[in-house]
Amino acid sequence: MLDRPLVVSGELSWLGGDRLQRRVEHPQRETSTIADGEVTQQREGRSPRHFSLKRAPQLQVLLDSFVALLGGDAARLQQAFEVRQEGDARGAWTLTLVPRDARVAKTVASIRIDGYTNASRCMHLQEADGDLAVDLLGPLAARMPAEPTREALQALCQSAP
Repeated sequence: MLDRPLVVSGELSWLGGDRLQRRVEHPQRETSTIADGEVTQQREGRSPRHFSLKRAPQLQVLLDSFVALLGGDAARLQQAFEVRQEGDARGAWTLTLVPRDARVAKTVASIRIDGYTNASRCMHLQEADGDLAVDLLGPLAARMPAEPTREALQALCQSAP
């Protein structure tokens, strides 16, 4: 549907437990919260929208991956995903998560996190239909290319800080 990448800027926060919040500042102000098995979306000037997390398996995958990673819960991560790790001598690493649940895999093919030493730099959510969402994390987010391409984002994510 899009003829060029959609660039969204904001903040993703882990609120503890199984709760995440995503605040978008651009292109449109919006807050989405996952908590207690429910998703709430609030767009500026509109009434909040609520729906069950079961209706959005890709959000459940995102929640599981973030909670397990940020909470240091390797068992939860390995329960939900096939986990592959790679690294090199200069400190760059990649963690690839492939959903174990076949229903989820129909929507989300994989999540890949690129990092350097002890910091995550990028998260790639590869959808089963070929769409790709790339999140630049921390200070790297300020370096978003004006005209992002998959190649430019890949080079940025795998560059040394």
